[in-house]
Amino acid sequence: MAYSFTENRVGFLQIANTDSGVTMANGSSAVPTPPTTLGMVARAFDPTYGEGEFIVLLGVASTVVGSLVSYNATTYQTALSANTANLAGPVAVAMSACTAGLFGWYQIGGLAVIKKTAVATSAQVAVYQSATAGQIMATAASGKQILGARSANLATVTSTTSTVIVSINRPHKQGAVA
Repeated sequence: MAYSFTENRVGFLQIANTDSGVTMANGSSAVPTPPTTLGMVARAFDPTYGEGEFIVLLGVASTVVGSLVSYNATTYQTALSANTANLAGPVAVAMSACTAGLFGWYQIGGLAVIKKTAVATSAQVAVYQSATAGQIMATAASGKQILGARSANLATVTSTTSTVIVSINRPHKQGAVA
């Protein structure tokens, strides 16, 4: 993926890179290297996947490109999306191996390449949190649907393929099922 920003801004961390940040004078913890800021949202274009929307978040251990992460919309801290039903909250897709203590871009809109479990994925179906943290599956599971996300594949993706293209629009995990 070779995303290029479509907005008239300069100096941003590139989409596929990570940033260890800087500690400002009189600061106690690192922040993303300016002009990038936590929670910043930007649009970028890739010749294969088209336009996408991305947010700057703080990474977590074991994150790889394509990991599905949940994040706190106040602190911007991520966690690999857990296999827990009815755990409402926003999710995003890691664009880099943005591990603990690093800052990076996470996709929240457009066509995203997401890690999946070893289950075949039919064309254009709903996706769900799998038993493996940070991965999705196409098998229905009560309270685990990723809302605002649907597989974008035109043919079945085999169980041996480790990723699937998913159309996302500010996705979030399903809350309580009444």
